[in-house]
Amino acid sequence: MPGITVPPVPHYEPAPATKEDLDWADFPVIDISKAKTAEGRAELAPIVAEAMRTYGFLYVVVHGMTQEQNDRMIDIADIPFTQVSEEEQKQFVSKIKEVGSYRGYKPRQYWTIDNGVKDQIEHYNMHRDIFRQEHPKALQPFLPEIRAFVEHNHFNVLHPILRLLALGLELPEETFVKMHDFDAEGETYGRFMKYFSRTEEDEVNTKNVWMKGHTDIGTISILWSQPVTALQIRSPDGVWRYVKHIPNGLIVNAGDSLEMLSGGYYKATIHRVFQPPADQRGGGGRALTRLGLFYFCYANDDVRLVPLAAESAVLRRVGVVRKCADADAPTEREWRVARTKVYGVSELRRKDAVIEEQVVRGVVVQHFN
Repeated sequence: MPGITVPPVPHYEPAPATKEDLDWADFPVIDISKAKTAEGRAELAPIVAEAMRTYGFLYVVVHGMTQEQNDRMIDIADIPFTQVSEEEQKQFVSKIKEVGSYRGYKPRQYWTIDNGVKDQIEHYNMHRDIFRQEHPKALQPFLPEIRAFVEHNHFNVLHPILRLLALGLELPEETFVKMHDFDAEGETYGRFMKYFSRTEEDEVNTKNVWMKGHTDIGTISILWSQPVTALQIRSPDGVWRYVKHIPNGLIVNAGDSLEMLSGGYYKATIHRVFQPPADQRGGGGRALTRLGLFYFCYANDDVRLVPLAAESAVLRRVGVVRKCADADAPTEREWRVARTKVYGVSELRRKDAVIEEQVVRGVVVQHFN
């Protein structure tokens, strides 16, 4: 029987991993294949719950995709940035301000980082259905592969993690899964994201911060580990530490929506993107490009972000921390749209030397600079 023919794609050569001895964040590595059995879920649930309660971050391995498949997806991820003309890209620019959606291209220099310096981050965002939106011509032959990749993230990574998080709160296993229906109205999406080098002047003016410290909007974010070391988390002791690259590994973190649903039990991770170490900078000290695969997960649009206090025996024991009164809690759609519209473009109020704040839908949102 002949093999399936896939279209050829130009190869993207990622940077070699850093050899520098850095201050690495320390959080658990989860073999997600164990979540296929009840015994495995019982073993993993307390580890995942503790990681998400303490760090809001964990590594995932043995997720069912090979390194070869990962490499091909990275090659495909570079197409929107290298195989699509600037003129065609303009036809697919996201309507961020208008409707609060990242679908399509988020162009470079849209967000303000600090001291008037704009970002050098470009990303291309795809609704998880993939075929619900139009795409640049160069990307169209690869849409079936992208759809398969998105489904893998949703059903083989997200749903198992959500079951473990539900067990950690002593909830029925499918509690969070039901809130993340692949076919429901919602904006869970795949993202191809590319960071470009910056001038030395920009590095100085931003103190080497490429994307200031923040929490993600949704419930769960899945980052496919890539070798350019730039992601840092703010550890429980307040120190920024780098996240180490694990080949073919995933980095999974909690966002604001999960923190609200869990009554503060699971913590939305404060993280930022920082200048890579010296051995990952090219000529003139400028960093190499950083290309990544992401899956940003949100609950169904109609889910109201109210703590599951009555349903969870754990929350009844430990208590609930609310970001707003239950009566004022936004739906996932209201929260997502409001946060997306203002991120990186609205004025922030400085709380102290480190924290800047803004109020979105009655909820205080902090940024760390």
